[in-house]
Amino acid sequence: MDKDFGPITDAILASYTNGGGMNNIDGSNLPSKRTLATICEDLLQLLFPGFHDSEPIHSRDLRRVTAHRLFSIADRLGVEVCKSLRLGEPDCPPARAEEIVHQFLSTIPHVRGQLATDVAAAFDGDPAAGSSAEIILSYPYLEAIAIQRCAHLLYCHQLPLIPRMMTEWAHSRTGIDIHPGAHIASHFFIDHGTGVVIGETAVIGSHVKMYQGVSLVARSLAGGQQLKGIKRHPTVEDHVTIYAGTTIIGGDTVIGAGSTIGANVFLTHSVPPRSLVVYEENSLRIVDKDRRPEEWVADWVI
Repeated sequence: MDKDFGPITDAILASYTNGGGMNNIDGSNLPSKRTLATICEDLLQLLFPGFHDSEPIHSRDLRRVTAHRLFSIADRLGVEVCKSLRLGEPDCPPARAEEIVHQFLSTIPHVRGQLATDVAAAFDGDPAAGSSAEIILSYPYLEAIAIQRCAHLLYCHQLPLIPRMMTEWAHSRTGIDIHPGAHIASHFFIDHGTGVVIGETAVIGSHVKMYQGVSLVARSLAGGQQLKGIKRHPTVEDHVTIYAGTTIIGGDTVIGAGSTIGANVFLTHSVPPRSLVVYEENSLRIVDKDRRPEEWVADWVI
């Protein structure tokens, strides 16, 4: 192209000078988004062998393939973890990063155990599910929770950047935003999934099911960084169902076990176990599920 890009180059360089906070010139070597994206892809292959591969894996080759994937992930993730640690500790030795990666990879069998319960919950909870294979191959929530469960383990090591980069990679692919700090127990299922937001300090019990557009968020972020480390997001106890478009806010909000929260509810306070919460004629109604009117007996399925 026969054009003079000198003035454009000068203008961009001037914006670098004036745009503090948006440059990493002469700074630390940051974790690579592209590398972490490939690591996330490889973690899915490790978690679901044969489902994220272009060719079938034969049992006779499984040990070799698994060992190769482990070494490959460990090698690349170790480099990125070292970069991350050196943001706060410039002289952090590589051996510390290697130990974190080794501990992380040693938990893969545990993560697989949790994911098996998630697949079972999806199959049991969705009449449209034809098989476990369909869930693993096509349900976006499973990819999101698989990466979140991995990222959560790294988050527990207080590792900067990388856990959030991993869950945002999954967010960009699935439309499901689950912070790596969220504590999520077994048998978790998000049906449809688009637009779900689960905040950093949310705690979710076992056998919880939610639908698209559900948000577990903070009451207010006006305090900014002063709120860091404080529980800001709700607690959802065991065997709770939350229907589409509902927002539940506040770190002191607890949804009691066995409750059902109807669609498009905006909930700012706790509800006791076995509650049914719905909007009725533009007002919020909370009833005991075991004493609800007969016309409410039928379960809802989307």
